[in-house]
Amino acid sequence: MGGGAGFLALVVAVAGIIVLFKTVRMVPQGYEWTVERFGRYTHTMTPGLHFLFPVVYGVGRKVNMMEQVLDVPSQDVITKDNAVVRVDGVVFFQVLDAAKAAYEVANLEVAMIALVQTNIRTVIGSMDLDESLSQRETINAKLLNVVDHATNPWGVKVTRIEIKDIQPPTNLVQSMQQQKMAEQNKRAAVLEAEGVRQSEILRAEGQKQAAVLEAEGRKEAAFRDAEARERLAEAEAKATTMVSDAIANGNVQAINYFVAQKYVEAFAELANSPNQKLVLMPMEASGVIGSIAGVAELAREAFGRQDERKPAPARGNPPPLER
Repeated sequence: MGGGAGFLALVVAVAGIIVLFKTVRMVPQGYEWTVERFGRYTHTMTPGLHFLFPVVYGVGRKVNMMEQVLDVPSQDVITKDNAVVRVDGVVFFQVLDAAKAAYEVANLEVAMIALVQTNIRTVIGSMDLDESLSQRETINAKLLNVVDHATNPWGVKVTRIEIKDIQPPTNLVQSMQQQKMAEQNKRAAVLEAEGVRQSEILRAEGQKQAAVLEAEGRKEAAFRDAEARERLAEAEAKATTMVSDAIANGNVQAINYFVAQKYVEAFAELANSPNQKLVLMPMEASGVIGSIAGVAELAREAFGRQDERKPAPARGNPPPLER
């Protein structure tokens, strides 16, 4: 009898503990729990401490209210120009209404994955391959608009959809790489041709400037040569005039001086000639000596005329000493 009472007390204690746990409920932060009365939804419990009358009320669904990330499995998609690409992505969403997310759709995550995959095929199927590879932002925006509108009755807000990867066929990738390499080679050839062209232009301009400077140098040299010849001609004319004046005054030795000067200059040129080592020609030494003697006579006459032009020394002063 005592054993039966003890067992009954244990059963009552266990039942009391179970009733206590069923009555006192604590919802963690970031979650919301739906409450059902005899299987029918009545209200939603927010994070915190709540009390429920057991047996009559019970917890229906525990809904995660935080933003979640859902991976979209990769799938083959045919583009507008009949190219097959493999596409996968991710979806960022958040439940705003726990009751709708719990009772409007049977399996929220499966439904969202199917919805995103369907719209990926629709959006990329309306684009060419080049557009699908280069306009990823446009694809994300279109998917977000469509999926967010479709999941609104489920109490879900889709915040972002990102296409992670778009993989074209292997043979198409190789063709694109060959095309890119050909474009790079073409660009390199164009740049090289442009460099050669600029180099030729600069070389031609340099040659032009050099030719201009050389012509200007030749012009200046010719001008200097002409000026030197003019000075030499003037000197020759002056010397000839002086000799003519001397001859006109009756000084025959001036002719000998003139002839001796030309004679000596001619022999000097013959002696300095690089092609002549030995010169043999008939000449009379007495003629050359006579011409030189005429030159000495001219010098003596010139000094004599200078002495006559000097003033006589004053009386009482000694004559200046001659050096």
